[in-house]
Amino acid sequence: MTNETVAALIERSNRLGADARNTNYAGGNTSAKGSEIDPVTGQPVELLWVKGSGGDLGTLSEKGLAVLRLDRLRALVDVYPGVEREDEMVAAFDYTLHGKGGAAPSIDTAMHGLVDAAHVDHLHPDSGIAFATAADGERLTAEAFGGKVVWVPWRRPGFQLGLDIAGIKAQNPDAIGCILGGHGITAWGDTSEEAERNSLWIIETAQRYLDEHGRPDPFGAPLDGYGALPDAERRAKAAALAPTIRGIASHDRPMVGHFTDAPEVLEFLAAAEHPRLAALGTSCPDHFLRTKVKPMLLDLPAGSSVEESIARLKELHDAYREDYRSYYEAYATPESPAMRGADPLIVLVPGVGMFSYGKDKQTARVAGEFYLNAINVMRGAESISTYAPISDEEKFRIEYWSLEEAKLQRMPKPKSHATRIALVTGAASGIGKAIATRLAAEGACVVIADLDLEKAQAAAAELGTTDVAIGVQVNVTDAAQIDAAIQETVLAFGGLDIVINNAGLSLSKPLLETTEQDWDLQHDVMAKGSFLVSKAAARVLIEQQLGGDIVYIASKNSVFAGPNNIAYSATKADQAHQVRLLAVELGEHGVKVNGINPDGVVRGSGIFASGWGANRAKTYGIDEQDLGKFYAQRTILKREVLPDHVANAVIVLTGPELSHTTGLHVPVDAGVAAAFLR
Repeated sequence: MTNETVAALIERSNRLGADARNTNYAGGNTSAKGSEIDPVTGQPVELLWVKGSGGDLGTLSEKGLAVLRLDRLRALVDVYPGVEREDEMVAAFDYTLHGKGGAAPSIDTAMHGLVDAAHVDHLHPDSGIAFATAADGERLTAEAFGGKVVWVPWRRPGFQLGLDIAGIKAQNPDAIGCILGGHGITAWGDTSEEAERNSLWIIETAQRYLDEHGRPDPFGAPLDGYGALPDAERRAKAAALAPTIRGIASHDRPMVGHFTDAPEVLEFLAAAEHPRLAALGTSCPDHFLRTKVKPMLLDLPAGSSVEESIARLKELHDAYREDYRSYYEAYATPESPAMRGADPLIVLVPGVGMFSYGKDKQTARVAGEFYLNAINVMRGAESISTYAPISDEEKFRIEYWSLEEAKLQRMPKPKSHATRIALVTGAASGIGKAIATRLAAEGACVVIADLDLEKAQAAAAELGTTDVAIGVQVNVTDAAQIDAAIQETVLAFGGLDIVINNAGLSLSKPLLETTEQDWDLQHDVMAKGSFLVSKAAARVLIEQQLGGDIVYIASKNSVFAGPNNIAYSATKADQAHQVRLLAVELGEHGVKVNGINPDGVVRGSGIFASGWGANRAKTYGIDEQDLGKFYAQRTILKREVLPDHVANAVIVLTGPELSHTTGLHVPVDAGVAAAFLR
């Protein structure tokens, strides 16, 4: 049962975290002090409940709280070895936990436990960080807040910062909080309501000061030629550049991307001061841990051609990597973790927008949101002063902090298809839906492409949020629609790695009843459609230089001469040979092309439900409901083939185990001797 103190803390945290003006995703922490009965002694014990490491205020629940004994936590002051060894205090927190302790304590635990207030909030509002990163932030803090908010000079988060803030509060009894230089804000109160009220007052007062005293052009005058391109042109250029930029961001390790052309980004990139400010990087630790110390900025006008932009981006990437290596070597010590990668996580393109990257779509999206926070911070700081982030040396101490490294090492092993982006055609039902579902379960981002947009979007929603899957409409016989689907894919997830040519239909007719229109329809959807999809996708795969997979869902009928399906079987044979041809042609780019030959997949199949099943049952002289059993009995294993069995084959072909396999056709037919490959 949740006590009243904890319930109030969670409600306050959720309210504060739900508003991006108060703090960023997973940023900041909140706490409450109170008492409970110790089950060992039967006596009251004073406790601290504080948001644990890695949690998010907006979605915080009781299980996300660390629970510590205040007497033991405060006793750590007496054994604190000093700022040079304060990292040891994080491990010491484990000896102060109450009961099972809840979530792992964060580095900010000392701030909450040592400050003499029942309720403490530490937040990262853009308005507050604008003061924290202003060159004369201490003076501006006194001017804007009077004695109610006190300036605390920059100090890396940790035990000493907790002591600093506790001392500031003791010396300033009328203060309700402080501005932490280069970092954020901290507020406190005797009740949960008072702490929340004080936090919001600081945030709102800071914003009001910026609104009333800030100059109207903090980023400088408009820069000729750097304004936003028209909507359609902007998104088309973004899609054209996305494969190149993803390849740049994935030089050291594969990344998923996110694109935004938010007005704030376009405004920043259109102003004269954006090169200077971008080079200064971000300041708040929460920001640059997700965005790297600085972005990569394309230094060309908005109207530059795609070809010019691609060539320059590649030059800038080389320079960025060299600059980052120099940054690492300038501050690394023998104890520093190895360099984690020298590629940018944020790429800015004037007139177009911002590309951000991470280990999955959510991480990439959040990185972009953090850089948007940084732009807002720069706007505020430059409007009332000069933006002055913490030094590169201090940034390095946080980016390559042993505690951050330990957190990274504790992360679970990624799934087999993590960082991979898949486009599956005909994926709103049947085999395609099973493939999409399995790919998402293995960590891939999935684009469900289908003739029926409503069904595609519904199927995508079943897989989770738009960070996992999206649905798009595409008629695979139409090259323009395919190009549009590819554009949506690269703008949603940054690029493309896996293409599943699954869209299809079937007409079961003997030769003399098969019309020219029947023949053309079958070949347009499957032979021509697969060709068009593969061609459009190959452009992206080649430009990314990350390899990739194209898989054709062909059929045992591509090699088996079954009765009354001349058009269907012939087009499946066409698909089967496309596999061989493209495997040879695309191999030099690291792209594997393979095929899967299922037997009749009856259950869940859109093809069988649309009349093919009835026609095949009539051909074999059986009831349609018995068709699956009939197919099973003619196989060697006497097993019915289901959509999930085809999905299994896709996972193996596109997974790490078959990294050296291309041009292969995998039978998924429970054993049909007549369809053996030879």
